[in-house]
Amino acid sequence: MPLMVKTADKPATIDRDEVARFAKLAAEWWDEKGPFQPLHQINPTRLTYIRDRLCRHFGRDPKAPPSLTGLAVLDIGCGGGLVAEPLARLGAEVTGIDPAPETIEAAKTHAAGARLDIAYRSATAEELADQAQSFDAVLLLEVVEHVPNVPAFLRRIAPLVKPGGVMILSTLNRTLKAYALAIVGAEFLLRWLPVGTHQWERFVRPEELAAALSGARLTLADTTGMVYDPLADTWALSGDTDVNYFATATKA
Repeated sequence: MPLMVKTADKPATIDRDEVARFAKLAAEWWDEKGPFQPLHQINPTRLTYIRDRLCRHFGRDPKAPPSLTGLAVLDIGCGGGLVAEPLARLGAEVTGIDPAPETIEAAKTHAAGARLDIAYRSATAEELADQAQSFDAVLLLEVVEHVPNVPAFLRRIAPLVKPGGVMILSTLNRTLKAYALAIVGAEFLLRWLPVGTHQWERFVRPEELAAALSGARLTLADTTGMVYDPLADTWALSGDTDVNYFATATKA
C-alpha cells in the first residue's frame, strides 16, 4: 500500500483513499480466508524470490538458515507483517512501516504473539528518508500500483537503499490480460479481493518501472514473473510477466 505524503515543493505520491481502505481491514490481515487471502496464497512464492535474490546479492546460501542474518531490511507498506515475520525468522533485522496506525497495531500484536522482534512504525518512507535512515534491502511489495506518481515515489525513497544495497518490488503489469485476471477475475468474478482494490491505469509496465528506477539512480538487475495455475491452485515464478511480476534493482 502507498506510503508517501506531500511535502513542501515536492509532488504528492500518496493516495489517502487507498490508505483508508486498507486501514479498515487492519484486523483481518492474518485471516487466511479473509480479504487478504490472495496475499497468503502468493506469500510462499514471493518469499522464495525475496530470499533468493537477497542471498544472491549478498553472497549468502539460501539453504543455510538463518540465511539473512544481520541484513537490515525495510518493508514499506508492511501491512500486518505477512512478509516481515518470515524474514525475521530468517535472521533479518526487519523494520516495517505503514501509514495506517491500525495496521501497525495489528502487526505488532501478531509479532508479539509469535515472539518476533520486528521494528514496526506507523510512518511514511519519506519520513525515514528525511531522517537519513538507510537499509541493506528495501521492499516494495504490491505498493507501486497504488501510487499516483511512481517516478517521484522512487526518487524520494531511493536514499533508503544503502550504497551496494538492493530494492525488491512486486507489482502488476498494465496489460489487457492483467485487467481481465487481476480486476475482472479476482475482484468481480472470484471475489478474491474487495472490488476497487486495484486501478488498472496505475498498473506499471516493466519498461516504465525500469525507467523510473533509473531516474532514481537504481539499476534494474532482474525481472521475473509470477503466474497462477488454476488446476493446482498454486503460484510459481515464471518468465511470463504479463500480469504479476517482481523486479530487483541495485544501488552502485
